[in-house]
Amino acid sequence: MDIEREILETDIAIVGAGPAGLALAYKLAQLIEADGSVDMPEILLMEKGSHCGAHALSGAVMDPRGLAELIPDYIEKGAPLSAPVSTDSMYYLRKSGEFKFPFLPPSLSNHGNYVISLNRLTSWLGEQVEAKGIDIFAGLAGYNLVIEDGVVSGIQTVDMGLDKEGNPKSNFEPGSIVKAKVTVLCEGVRGSLTRQALEQIPELTAGRLPQTFLTGVKEVWEIPEGRIKAGEVIHTIGWPQPNHEYGGGWVYGMSNTMVSVGYAVGLDSPDPTNDPHMKFQRYKTHPVLKRILEGGTMLHYGAKTIPVGGYYCMPKLFHAGLLLCGDSAGFLDPSRLKGVHLAIKSGIMAAETLFDCLKDGDFSPGKLAGYEQRFENSWSKRELYKSRNFHAAFKNGLKSGMFHVAIQTLTGGRGLFDRREHKPDHEYMLTIEAFTKRFGQKPHKESIKFDNSYTFDKLTDVYKSGTQHEEEQPPHLVIADYDICNNRCTEEYGNPCQHFCPAHVYEMVEDSERDVKLKLQLTPSNCVHCKTCDIADPYQIIRWVTPQGGEGPNYENL
Repeated sequence: MDIEREILETDIAIVGAGPAGLALAYKLAQLIEADGSVDMPEILLMEKGSHCGAHALSGAVMDPRGLAELIPDYIEKGAPLSAPVSTDSMYYLRKSGEFKFPFLPPSLSNHGNYVISLNRLTSWLGEQVEAKGIDIFAGLAGYNLVIEDGVVSGIQTVDMGLDKEGNPKSNFEPGSIVKAKVTVLCEGVRGSLTRQALEQIPELTAGRLPQTFLTGVKEVWEIPEGRIKAGEVIHTIGWPQPNHEYGGGWVYGMSNTMVSVGYAVGLDSPDPTNDPHMKFQRYKTHPVLKRILEGGTMLHYGAKTIPVGGYYCMPKLFHAGLLLCGDSAGFLDPSRLKGVHLAIKSGIMAAETLFDCLKDGDFSPGKLAGYEQRFENSWSKRELYKSRNFHAAFKNGLKSGMFHVAIQTLTGGRGLFDRREHKPDHEYMLTIEAFTKRFGQKPHKESIKFDNSYTFDKLTDVYKSGTQHEEEQPPHLVIADYDICNNRCTEEYGNPCQHFCPAHVYEMVEDSERDVKLKLQLTPSNCVHCKTCDIADPYQIIRWVTPQGGEGPNYENL
């Protein structure tokens, strides 16, 4: 279908109004105000969510270093910090028992940090940016990255008003081509435009290790007073995650009566029935969790992937016409499982680079390289380099990982090896036959009976995420070959998509045309935009693309 598209021109296009994109916009405005010799450029700051913060989700305990550098008087300006961290503890869980560690590794010491809702903090940051005179275009989603003669020249926004088959409806509005001197991708984890950049510009990943991911599943609960203190931080390892796999849980006291509780599961699992949502619901049945949550009310739900590969998995941060920031560039410390402060710092460094470009009237790759140079000389590089081998330490399981992390602590982050090679996450998933041969039994996920008052099925949790999509539009989960799903994958892996998705998007249903055989039924309207399927699909035939703008989850207090 040939479509005539409006061409819009701007100086800087920022895709994503999360901590990185907002920090960039705020810092750039701040630098221009202080200098006085540079005019404010035209900035298009896009956010695919219905409002600033709608898609923002994290645990979250925030190191305030990045925010303090960006807005030194953030407390006086009313930054929504739920509580300063008051106490730290860590448990190793068995199925019905626990062991409390007598001491914490330095990376999990949270003195001076804050329990926050990233959703609320992002919304507040958006207000600070708008107070600088920069508009945030919520509900505007990028669909394609425009690359011309090897240079990123802008983006194409998503078409609106298409039916399920991709045909224009009466309200059809074609997406525009936004031409920019620099496009900055701050899309979060596994952004669809970032994926295009990494695929189409090989030098961005040359010499880098593939990124590796967790899927984090989270609920916010209101609980009776006296169960937990505001600012109390609890981390757990062990049950229900098998010791040969990576993951763990948390409980954070947002107030004396509200907690963030969640579980994060590695997507490099060999198990084709790996189910982050089910593991999270089982996790809540442990006595440590029940002592806190039982009798309370679940208020909100969300899920997202987390880039935990560390320093060696970060792509090159710039290209002609392009900068990468935040989770899109892997700015997350895997040893601390913290990225908000690093995302903000990446936005600050990108802003300083673009300010230099504006002053010199030069947006060439040589000038944009200043961003990577700033990173190499920054505290963010030092922090990420120190934890460069953390995730790789757990390649052979939990016990081996704890030993290697102890050695890393003593050797400034290196440990017994440096830059341990690994494969993309999906390549670790084993077929049913291979799994059975390795572990002596067929893969099977342990399940529980959901009562939907304490433990919840996926659909009930999705309802609590506020997720909404217009159903009369093309699926934003594009499957290249349904025949693989309905035949080959059924036999080889048992259709893992129905397990790893934390939002009941994928379901195998009886196919009346093929007797008792099953076929894949897709429900994109349930999608919480976590990107798990885009990462974990063993055939890599599922591709997450942006739906119409303003759709997806509408997170609150998450």
